[in-house]
Amino acid sequence: MKVCTDACVLGAYADVRGQRLLDIGTGTGLLALMAAQRNSAANIDAVEIDEAAFGQAMENVAASPFADRVRVVHERIQDWTGKSANQLYDRILTNPPFYTNHLRSPDAAVNRALHTDELPFEDLIVAVNRLLQPDGQWWVLLPPYETKTLTELAGEAGLKPLRRLSLHHNARKPAFRIITGFSYGEEPLINETLDCYESDGRTYTPEFRALLRDFYLIF
Repeated sequence: MKVCTDACVLGAYADVRGQRLLDIGTGTGLLALMAAQRNSAANIDAVEIDEAAFGQAMENVAASPFADRVRVVHERIQDWTGKSANQLYDRILTNPPFYTNHLRSPDAAVNRALHTDELPFEDLIVAVNRLLQPDGQWWVLLPPYETKTLTELAGEAGLKPLRRLSLHHNARKPAFRIITGFSYGEEPLINETLDCYESDGRTYTPEFRALLRDFYLIF
């Protein structure tokens, strides 16, 4: 799977404080590795169902400076227990599949990454409720319509949005992705916006550069 700009923004923006973090559907290991870079005290479990992606994540973690703090697990999140008795996660990060009725790719791995068959939103929320600390936070990246759907389902499970970042290609374009942080608390929702590019569509905005400076070599 390719590393996408919006996933990098999630890794740089999400709150990753805490000692135990979970990356659901780690893919290449991007979010887990970014969290490890940002939080030197965290131990991170990166769960991935696809065998090829699991192997890629294992290679990437092994080649990183954070290999002693990131554990890559080949398992369905529906079956993952955390393998540590009475220890839940302080933060959970997710860049989940979201396509439901779109045309399928001939590549089964692409379908698993992009379509909700393997991980419906209902299953995802059940897993988060099972694995998240009562005072923890869950951070997720989705398109706007799917964000609305997930927020409604999460609310039924007691998870409320506390922070939301709308990503725009530039100031004249509508939001194409939304990053939402959920918790069990009642904090007032904070809404923010990030434009990736200036109006020319090529020059990164100062805000984008500042957020990704620690991760993009071109900055």
